Amino acid sequence: MGESNWAGNHAYTADAVVAPRTVDEVRAAVAGASRVKALGSRHCFNDIADSPGGVLLDLRALDVPVEFHDGSVTVGGSARYGDFAGQLHAAGFALPNLASLPHITVAGSVATGTHGSGRRQPGLAAAVSAVELVTADGELRTFTRADPEFAGVVVGLGAFGVVTRLTLDVVPAFDVRQDVFDALPWDAAYRHFDEIEDAGYSVSLFTNWANDTIDQVWVKSRVDAFTARPGLFGAVPADGPRHPAHAAGIPADNCTPQLGVPGPWHERLPHFQLAFTPSVGDELQSEYFVPYADAVAAIRAVREIGELLAPVLLVSEIRAIAGDELWLSPCHGGDRVALHFTWQPRQADVEAVLPVLEERLAPFGARPHWGKLFHAAGGAYPRLAEFRELAGKLDPTGKFRNPFLDRHVLGG
Repeated sequence: MGESNWAGNHAYTADAVVAPRTVDEVRAAVAGASRVKALGSRHCFNDIADSPGGVLLDLRALDVPVEFHDGSVTVGGSARYGDFAGQLHAAGFALPNLASLPHITVAGSVATGTHGSGRRQPGLAAAVSAVELVTADGELRTFTRADPEFAGVVVGLGAFGVVTRLTLDVVPAFDVRQDVFDALPWDAAYRHFDEIEDAGYSVSLFTNWANDTIDQVWVKSRVDAFTARPGLFGAVPADGPRHPAHAAGIPADNCTPQLGVPGPWHERLPHFQLAFTPSVGDELQSEYFVPYADAVAAIRAVREIGELLAPVLLVSEIRAIAGDELWLSPCHGGDRVALHFTWQPRQADVEAVLPVLEERLAPFGARPHWGKLFHAAGGAYPRLAEFRELAGKLDPTGKFRNPFLDRHVLGG
């Protein structure tokens, strides 16, 4: 078929790609297909969005207008966060959190449990108050927080249908400043982890696991709650803009403004600017979520294999996320810390280290990010049986099933 994902490490095996422009065209395409999946920004690094022998719906041309409500906004499933964030800000509103890339779609981010950062900020899916999707028979269904199935549908992994609209909670618009600190001592990170995570609205630690210090700490603070600090437990203010992989010599040109310059939430909470392509795709990614209470122990465990990881890494990021009750969210049931790995584009080498990494994290019940590379699903999901039952109810013929769901979620 010649189509591949963002990173170029997965070639889709569907027979055809269809680009519907309206919701009615989505309904017709779903009703007429025996196997079908939706494509968004193609930022997943595995086969979760593939439909072998079936049809892929490229939703980039789907025309769904942005609608403002009292305390919420409705957007099309194919909308990228960066596409409507400025419009939302101009109307005086904000989303509580954003991922590091504004280039990703709302539907794909929500469906895979994608998140931003902040000890008291839940993942992006937690902002969803309603989901409209096309089910296997081509019918249009809407699920809201009043529906008992809602907590299963939101982080749906594409198992229930094609998402055409989502309604998101909004908050009053706010400004953010971004301050970067260099060279945080590991011992300081262990001893003061809670205080570091509380240093801002959103905090990210960047490392290759092998250096003598944590390379950078990015602190994103609401301007209306900012407290100046000369340093951060031994880390010192950066003397210029930084890319997360600054230690690898990558310039900060495509990163959002730093050095404490205030700006709107949507121009500071992401790490990268919408106007720039954040990468040419020459990277792979994995991510694992551990309970917040186990964060320091898990970080220590990974640090012990730093010399194994560093030769394959571009950079790794450590972030905290508040818990939620969405059935297959990696943050279901309590606060989590995410250990993110941006790998060099060497898939065989990455796949060789993943089992070792996962073995290190297994004692903490680590859950992988659904849209990234992992060896085994791992981690317990208490509502998995109910998720499977709901998938059988909404998709009785398995129209939205694929090898990924069979391996990791629904069973063969």
